[in-house]
Amino acid sequence: MYFLKVSAAFDSAHFLWGYNGKCANLHGHRWVIEADFSGERLQKDGAERGMLMDFGDLKKIVRELADRFDHALIYEKNSLKPNTEAALLSENFHLIAVDFRPTAENFARAFHEELREKGLPIGRVTVYETPDNCAVYEG
Repeated sequence: MYFLKVSAAFDSAHFLWGYNGKCANLHGHRWVIEADFSGERLQKDGAERGMLMDFGDLKKIVRELADRFDHALIYEKNSLKPNTEAALLSENFHLIAVDFRPTAENFARAFHEELREKGLPIGRVTVYETPDNCAVYEG
């Protein structure tokens, strides 16, 4: 079995609505996405001969995923008051409402599902919210 790992990072803010602790307050992270791909056979012909997949293609896909969330406020849908959301939007802040609580665990699953839907041989996704803390989702 062959395994490839690519990573990309993004900086964003979030908060955990309804949480009883420091993370209920707006704060930021340097999130790192590590995507592990696997397969049993290497390409036999063409420009990608001897490769499971082209690292350049994988890096581009994971980088695009990270770039969507870069320098944004990520929040769970309906967790901001409508007036707050409207005020932030009127100031041209980059807001991203997600259907889940924006935890490392949920990001790992969401990123895994998106990569799988693209038809990629994704094995696991690791999401670091700090250099020492991460969540892993394996499908």
